Amino acid sequence: MTTTVQSPPDTAKAPERGASSLVDAVFRAREISIAGALVLLIPGTYLANPLFLSDQGIKDLLLNASILVLLAVGQSAVVITRNIDLSVGSVVGLSAFACGTFVAGTDHGVLTVMLLGIAIGVVCGLVSGALVSFGGVPALVVTLGMLYVIQGVDYWWAQGEQISASEVPEAVLGLGSGSGSVLGVPYLPLIALVLLAATAYFLRSYRSGRELYAIGSSPEAARLAGIPIRRRVLAAYAFSGAVAGFAGALWLARFGTVVADNAHGWELTVVSAVVVGGVAITGGTGTVWGAALGALLLTTIGSVLVVLKVDSFWQGAITGALLLLAISVDRIVNLRMTTALRKRNARHDHGA
Repeated sequence: MTTTVQSPPDTAKAPERGASSLVDAVFRAREISIAGALVLLIPGTYLANPLFLSDQGIKDLLLNASILVLLAVGQSAVVITRNIDLSVGSVVGLSAFACGTFVAGTDHGVLTVMLLGIAIGVVCGLVSGALVSFGGVPALVVTLGMLYVIQGVDYWWAQGEQISASEVPEAVLGLGSGSGSVLGVPYLPLIALVLLAATAYFLRSYRSGRELYAIGSSPEAARLAGIPIRRRVLAAYAFSGAVAGFAGALWLARFGTVVADNAHGWELTVVSAVVVGGVAITGGTGTVWGAALGALLLTTIGSVLVVLKVDSFWQGAITGALLLLAISVDRIVNLRMTTALRKRNARHDHGA
């Protein structure tokens, strides 16, 4: 007679799953709270100024948020790996001016302009990613240095000149001005939504996407599991750079007139959007959907302050306050998770 022996349940992994569920629940709650804040903020502003939700008002809000949403998506891939990219704003400025110079007075098509922007961004991202992943240089140092290098190149190239909207082909301007639309929705928000959905699907459904979370959660454990950490981090930076370059081309399409310091200072706004949206600055947790909500919240706050005729200084103050609050929440969650893990491991060891 054959006796079947059932293996006992793997209780050693239970604490990890429980703690992970706690963290996931908190960050999902943050996404819901951001959506709730938007639900309260938008109608409240409408009551103060009904023009805020006019057709043009809604269109402007979507257009203004689109580029920040794109940058937040790219930044999320890097932050999830426990790194950061402070060069995205300068990449946008370089890409916008390069694309403007390329199309000025010509009839170049939209696809050519977009590919040029992406190519510039990929090069910048690969340089940063190689120094961080293969050179072992801290991400903060590398990307801050890249920020100043790219800005210097951009200023040297521009020499104080600017590209005006009259020099940009109508086909390019139509992509970002809101004149072209699908069912009344401008192209720019639709582009941002498609990239957002595709990135979210990749991170959730593909092994290489899930490995980014593993790297951010524990680089040492990821290394022991055989995950190619260097290549994954390099790919995350290349993706962030590509998105920033693409956003630069769309910046040209949105505003028409570009100068050397376009998107100056946006890198901190992008990081704020990502962290406020629930992507932990310590890596391994968060979604691009949350980052997009964070970007939409910051953009909406800026628009609300303009509508209510509040000094623009307060937008920076509010953004900073939200960033500090988000980082504090992350820290509290990490401490609670660590405490929960220790208690459950202690109970498991005692039971054994």
